[in-house]
Amino acid sequence: MTRCQFIPPYLLHRIATAHDDSTAQSCCRSTLSIDQALRSGRTPVDRPPIASPGATERLAGPADGAGTLTAQTSWTVHDAHNGATLPGETVRSKGDATSGDAAVDEAYAGTEATVDFYAAVLSRWSFDDLGTPVIVTVHYERDYDNAFWDGHQLVLGDGDGRVFGRFTKPVEILAHELTHGVTQFTAQLSYQGQSGALNESVSDVFASCVKQRLLGQSAEAAEWLIGDGIFLPSVRGRALRSMKEPGTAYDDPVLGKDPQVAGMDDYVATADDNGGVHINSGIANRAFFLAATALGGNSWERAAPIWYRALTGGLVGADTDFAGFAQATIEAADQVDGGDAGAAMAVAKAWSTVGVTPGASVPSPPVDSSGQVIHVRRSGGFAGRTTAGEVRPDTEDERAAEVREVVARIDFGSIKPAQTQPDRFVYVFTVDGREVVVQEQQLTDDLRLLASLVLDDGW
Repeated sequence: MTRCQFIPPYLLHRIATAHDDSTAQSCCRSTLSIDQALRSGRTPVDRPPIASPGATERLAGPADGAGTLTAQTSWTVHDAHNGATLPGETVRSKGDATSGDAAVDEAYAGTEATVDFYAAVLSRWSFDDLGTPVIVTVHYERDYDNAFWDGHQLVLGDGDGRVFGRFTKPVEILAHELTHGVTQFTAQLSYQGQSGALNESVSDVFASCVKQRLLGQSAEAAEWLIGDGIFLPSVRGRALRSMKEPGTAYDDPVLGKDPQVAGMDDYVATADDNGGVHINSGIANRAFFLAATALGGNSWERAAPIWYRALTGGLVGADTDFAGFAQATIEAADQVDGGDAGAAMAVAKAWSTVGVTPGASVPSPPVDSSGQVIHVRRSGGFAGRTTAGEVRPDTEDERAAEVREVVARIDFGSIKPAQTQPDRFVYVFTVDGREVVVQEQQLTDDLRLLASLVLDDGW
């Protein structure tokens, strides 16, 4: 299972290489290095048992009634004390009084709001619908600029204090990551291409509903921002993403412009970021926004049950694309709204507006190879940004000799396709015009060294 991380690597790389604050640069480099270790499986974790995907029976306990479901789901907040061992020290369990630690109490409140949303609105008992306790860790590492779901628990950093604030503060960050767990135990959307963009979008959809329900905002009144408040005042941006207007969340001299697209006409065909999952998720995000506002009222009461029925109703699987998911939501609208043709029409129109034809599977455009002698692109993570570099071995570049040696040791032909994982890095190595896609968990020491040399990031 993928570690789904909130801040895309491309955004961290942009800050690490272009920010004029050396501390911000250092913190982002450190976060990238930590994420690398996580994805390579080098972080010690004391795992509790967890049910496997596909389980159909809940643990013993009441199975209906909003309050009952919430009451039967427990959660604990742990403190990593700026270390890497998970889950860390238990500091606040369900029912405990506030701790006085802002990150602990924000994580507790966000977990409670998310668990209650799934229970009260969607009758779902924890992320796996089996009542498995939710584990959350805060104060992970030092100045860690990310948050992630690792297949078992949530982990949140404190931010660097220059670009990013506490990742516990925006409730939608926690809800987004926990929803990756819901997807893991339902449709299991693969983290690649359109299905990967749907995986990201589903997390944004339900995270936004959690936030709107908590604030008592109607679909019309909501701002539809994801990561609202994660940027500190030094950044010119409102949030990490906008579901209402993808591509407008930030426009900063250092971070660049929000790269999300809002319709299929602008679909980005790329090998980066597992096929552009963070960029193209804006298409499905806007479709939900349009459907929710057309249906009116509260998004969590009308639109959310439709999307949830689509996710869990059997029509959506690992490789479902936008068209297939659109068809599933239209059919779900008929079922959830008791055969109300108006609801199905509103959902169909939303998808049509973003250029998706329900039920018609349209293959993504082919991806162009960079064609450079030795070129590396690294993308993925929660923010979905991309960094790239190249080295020509026949030049006087000080890296050229070592790059030649490393490339000579690597058998690129033996690298096989691997399962993609949400919010993890993906690497595209181009050697003599041949592209090889490598998931982060596949990196060998030589591949990692080659990426470090070509990207020149000091790892």
